[in-house]
Amino acid sequence: MKLGICTAADALSALPEGLDYIEESVGGALCPRQDEAAFEAALAKCAAAVAPVIAANCFIPGDLKSTGPDVDGAALDEYIWTVFSRAQRVGIKIIVFGSGGSRGVPDGFDKAAAFDQLTAHLKRWGPIADVCGVTIVIEPLQVAECNIINTVTEGADLARAVNHPNVRVLADFYHMACDGESPDTIRQAGDLLQHCHTAEKQERTAPGAAGDDFRPVLKALKDIGYDGAISLECGWGDMQAEAPASLAEFRRQWDEA
Repeated sequence: MKLGICTAADALSALPEGLDYIEESVGGALCPRQDEAAFEAALAKCAAAVAPVIAANCFIPGDLKSTGPDVDGAALDEYIWTVFSRAQRVGIKIIVFGSGGSRGVPDGFDKAAAFDQLTAHLKRWGPIADVCGVTIVIEPLQVAECNIINTVTEGADLARAVNHPNVRVLADFYHMACDGESPDTIRQAGDLLQHCHTAEKQERTAPGAAGDDFRPVLKALKDIGYDGAISLECGWGDMQAEAPASLAEFRRQWDEA
C-alpha cells in the first residue's frame, strides 16, 4: 500500500517520513487550458517535487459540461487529449474523475440519459487513456456535492457499463462517511477499485487529528486484495510538520485492519 498527499507539487520542502507520492490537480500539474510554456513550468515543478507526482484530481472544470443538453463533445475530447498527453509527459498514471461541476446533472435533465452520456464519454476516453498510459478513476461524491454517481457501487456500475481496462473506480472514505456508505460497497467493487482518498469526517482533517477509525474500510480493502495508492485529501494546519504523524497513524490502522 502506497500513501500520498493531495497537494501542489512544490508545497513540501522536504520529504515527510512515510510519504510515497504526491497527487496534484490537473490544473496545477498539466495546465490543460494554458500554453506549452505554462505547462513546461508546471512540468519542472513536478520533476523537482519531494516525491513522485503519480496522480491528479480536479479533472474537468465546471464550465465544461459532461452531462445535460449543453455538452460540447468535441471540446471535451480536445481537452481530454491535452490532459492525457501531458499526464504522460509528467509521469502521472491516475486521473481522478470527480468533477462534480462538470458531471452534475442540470435540473430537469433525465439522470438515466446523463449516465448514458458519461458512459459514452468514458468509452471514447478509455482508449486515449490507454495510449497515454493513464487510468481514469471514477470518484463517487457525496450527495451534498453532486447529484450523480454518489456511491462506490454506482461508480462500479458506470465502470462496468464502459467496460474498458483504463476506466476504474475510486473509493473516498470521507465521502463514504458523510453519506453513511457501508464498506461492503468496496467489497462489491472488487478489482474495479484502483485508487482511494481519505480524510476524517467532521472537518475533513488528516488522519489522527480527530481520531476517526478507518479500519473498517481498510479491512474491506484488504478483503479484495487491494494494495494500491491511498491519498490523504484533507485540510492541514502545517502540512510539512503534521504529515509524518498523520501518515504513521494511517499506516498503523492499515496494519491493524
